[in-house]
Amino acid sequence: MILSKRPVGMPSEDTWTMQEAEIPSLKEGEFLIQNHYISLDPAMRGWMNDTKSYIPPVAIGDVMRAGSIGTVIKSNNHPKFKEGDVLTGWGGVQQYDVSQGENYYQVDTKLAPMPTYIGTLGMPGMTAYFGILEVGKIKEGDTVLVSGAAGAVGSIVGQIAKIKGCRVVGIAGGPDKCTYLTEELGFDGAIDYKNENIHSGIKQHCPKGIDVYFDNVGGDILDAALARLRMHARVVICGAISQYNNTTAIKGPSNYLSLLVNRATMQGMVVLDYAKKYGEGAMQMGQWMMQGKLKTREDVYEGIENFYPTFQRLFTGEKKGKLVLKVIEE
Repeated sequence: MILSKRPVGMPSEDTWTMQEAEIPSLKEGEFLIQNHYISLDPAMRGWMNDTKSYIPPVAIGDVMRAGSIGTVIKSNNHPKFKEGDVLTGWGGVQQYDVSQGENYYQVDTKLAPMPTYIGTLGMPGMTAYFGILEVGKIKEGDTVLVSGAAGAVGSIVGQIAKIKGCRVVGIAGGPDKCTYLTEELGFDGAIDYKNENIHSGIKQHCPKGIDVYFDNVGGDILDAALARLRMHARVVICGAISQYNNTTAIKGPSNYLSLLVNRATMQGMVVLDYAKKYGEGAMQMGQWMMQGKLKTREDVYEGIENFYPTFQRLFTGEKKGKLVLKVIEE
């Protein structure tokens, strides 16, 4: 899938063009990986904008950037990876990738299935782990509020906070997702922003206020959370999915003076800053998964030709957990 134009607002199907090409012959030290699964993440929307960010935008005419996992099927004397190795990295939205190994890491599919390595044990899981522990600085007894709580990052954030002895409330869209949070993931409460008043919902579930707010959506929900902060609260800005497809200026928080009144902090979080510690995070979360303390869920769709309708699910909310596209042809 090639990025063919820069979208304004919600990307349309012709934002990308599907192309077929011959697989090039391998140069010395290169390998060929067959991608099995592609990770779909809200951050992809930002990577299409030609604006200053934490990572350069995808260039027009380039393969759409995405996390991936697949199998090395050919190697031309690569010093590290051989045929049969399963690697995760930045393979992009394509069925094959030729690489010298930069930003690829080997994983063991005996310990977890491939989709989990681009979900809970991949970038979304690392975002949740370091975001809530190192930026949110949670401690036992904290009241933690999470938006986008049924998504890939939010669902892990909430579970880690529960493991650490916090009281956890999630915000999600629709009764089905809210039931998923409380019944399956063990959240203490859930607020349905589509059918409830968000201000009264937060007041009801967080009567003494919020110690940590983990924000994945921005907009009005961020504003509502700021109004209920406790003294020395921490706000983690992970994403703002409600604003990504705006055609007007991004809506900033009008309740930001709550940070001053409560001596609170609001800090941005980009997972790439913690790359050197991914092994530590994956080891701990893998241990929690084996102990049954951390549940993982991947919502898998099939066919590279179905990239666009699957991508849309990021913004329509028609998913639970991690959104994954299977691109290998069986």
